[in-house]
Amino acid sequence: MKKRGVRLTLPIVMLTAAATAFAGTTASASPSEKAEPTKASQVTPKAQAADGCYTWDRTLKEGMEGGDVKELQIRVGGYAARGAVLAVDGVFGPATKAAVARFQDAYGLSSDGVAGPNTFGKIYELQDNDCTPAHFSYAELNQCNSDWSGGPLSAAATKANALRSMWKLEALRHALGDKPIRVTSGFRSYSCNEAVGGAPSSRHLYGDGVDLGAGSHSLCTMAKAARDRGFSGILGPGYPGHNDHIHVSNRNGQSWQAPSCGM
Repeated sequence: MKKRGVRLTLPIVMLTAAATAFAGTTASASPSEKAEPTKASQVTPKAQAADGCYTWDRTLKEGMEGGDVKELQIRVGGYAARGAVLAVDGVFGPATKAAVARFQDAYGLSSDGVAGPNTFGKIYELQDNDCTPAHFSYAELNQCNSDWSGGPLSAAATKANALRSMWKLEALRHALGDKPIRVTSGFRSYSCNEAVGGAPSSRHLYGDGVDLGAGSHSLCTMAKAARDRGFSGILGPGYPGHNDHIHVSNRNGQSWQAPSCGM
């Protein structure tokens, strides 16, 4: 589990500037005083937070298309319907609307399926400047090498797959009470995969395969919860070689096999 960095938001910058501008006046605010909150309807997504990774500049809803929709889909991929995998295609269709609504509901927002300032604000809180979610890092998902090379895909495509898995893991973590989830293995190059005896076609080679060890939750608890978090592949206790961990991935076609967990 990684430690969050500090993100600077525009409201803080403006408050700092205001304090400087009025330096030397006789009136000063008590530390316990807070400025009157700005209504959400008066704040555009871009003004609500400055983000080092990605900042949305329009409200998104069903029927819209674009790269900003794709960025949103990556972050709500863990809120697809049970057994479904949310496409990252830049098209805001019914499945994306439903995933956004589930994300909103999970964080106590108005669950209308429209991604506006409050939804983006929550995403900004959850993501770090390298686009990874709050509680997972590229280092955790790649204990093989530093550049994501050596697999069947380009390094960029492999790293992008890992990012999508991390956002699903963040959703899984939140669904299980925001307790730590322990990653034991992520991306493997061909050589790293061979060294640990991995399957020749392992999803670890593609960057989206992740192994999780028991810790805050039992393996079966995580395996069952992963069914609602956009993972098409789940292997766990009772499946050969998986009695000490569960494996989640974004493989083609659904395969959930954890016989000891009733799956």
